[in-house]
Amino acid sequence: MNKIKVGIIGIGNMGSAHAVNILSGKCPDLTLAAVADINPERLNWLRGQEGGAQPAYFDDAMQMLDSGLLDACIVAVPHYDHPKYAVACIERGIHVMVEKPAGVYTRQVREMNEVAAAHPDIVFGVMFNQRTNRIYRKLKELVDSGDYGQIRRTNWIITNWYRPQAYYDSGSWRATWAGEGGGVLLNQCPHQLDLWQWICGMPVRVEAHLHYGKWHDIEVEDDVTAYVEYENGATGVFVTTTGDAHGTNRFEIQMDRAKIVVEDGKLLLEEYEMPEPVFSKTNKGPFDTVKSTRSVVETDGDNLQHVDVLNAWGNAILRGGELIADGSEGINGLTLSNAMHLSSFLGRAVEIPFDEDLYYEELQKRVATSRRKTDVKAVFADTNGSYTGQK
Repeated sequence: MNKIKVGIIGIGNMGSAHAVNILSGKCPDLTLAAVADINPERLNWLRGQEGGAQPAYFDDAMQMLDSGLLDACIVAVPHYDHPKYAVACIERGIHVMVEKPAGVYTRQVREMNEVAAAHPDIVFGVMFNQRTNRIYRKLKELVDSGDYGQIRRTNWIITNWYRPQAYYDSGSWRATWAGEGGGVLLNQCPHQLDLWQWICGMPVRVEAHLHYGKWHDIEVEDDVTAYVEYENGATGVFVTTTGDAHGTNRFEIQMDRAKIVVEDGKLLLEEYEMPEPVFSKTNKGPFDTVKSTRSVVETDGDNLQHVDVLNAWGNAILRGGELIADGSEGINGLTLSNAMHLSSFLGRAVEIPFDEDLYYEELQKRVATSRRKTDVKAVFADTNGSYTGQK
């Protein structure tokens, strides 16, 4: 195989971006062989973008998967159907890349992962493009190095996901329990939730306060404050919203021997002269503090986001290279968002792992009363630059 024949299920905002990246030659291992979408307008739109390429067009995803045209497939449909189509690909011997989040609830994602584990020959990835960000890669390297001791506290305020009402009115499935399964935690924050656990590890306890439709005419959460506890006694706070017109993206990790901050596109490191526990026990001045030095950490490498993820996927299929994120890892960030939802639903802290059946039952209560919109004409927008504020 010299070129991987790729299909795309869903030519919405993200599916369109992936199609254009492949058609424009940014993913040299991939060729666009086919696309599927139930909306004929989206298929017609792509016909105007394809240039010399001639992919096949389908209005039924399963027909495309059964066509024999594909080696691999990108799943870029609304969240509930991610596991469904991923499983369909895997069972047909088709390599698969799933958009974030991996699904809406962990039970369905766990079942997807079990199918994937039974087919180790299939290259299964998840679109965690923020893992390609050189700043977060370097941050993980610093935390994992062991040079700075244990994590003591993590704080992430990620409130520059601003979305006006027009965004939520652009699709009938958006911001509904029946169509999307959640709000800012399921749509915007899977990247940060993934990075949080990728860099800092999974907490063991979560208590969250969610506001539903606080800033917009929607039924799901658009304002979140969560508190977590880790096994080593460290704590963390995660704050997010789509309601702040000019928000903040600041990620701070306090460790035994350093404070590390990501903000405004910079990685700031404050190294302590000695570990804080040692200083606290040996210092004799009641108001003294450990001496430190501050620096901006240099980072290197490209940051091509989605293109990097697709190219790593292609390399893994053709040459056995490493994925940016294996598909099985998609359950971790989703576990955090499900735990936050469940804590809010029950009005108390929840332990991780939590009762997945209980979460599903609580979610279905909200799906049953969901006011999914039926008279909305879908609006599609260019996603280029939409992650600029998150770098």
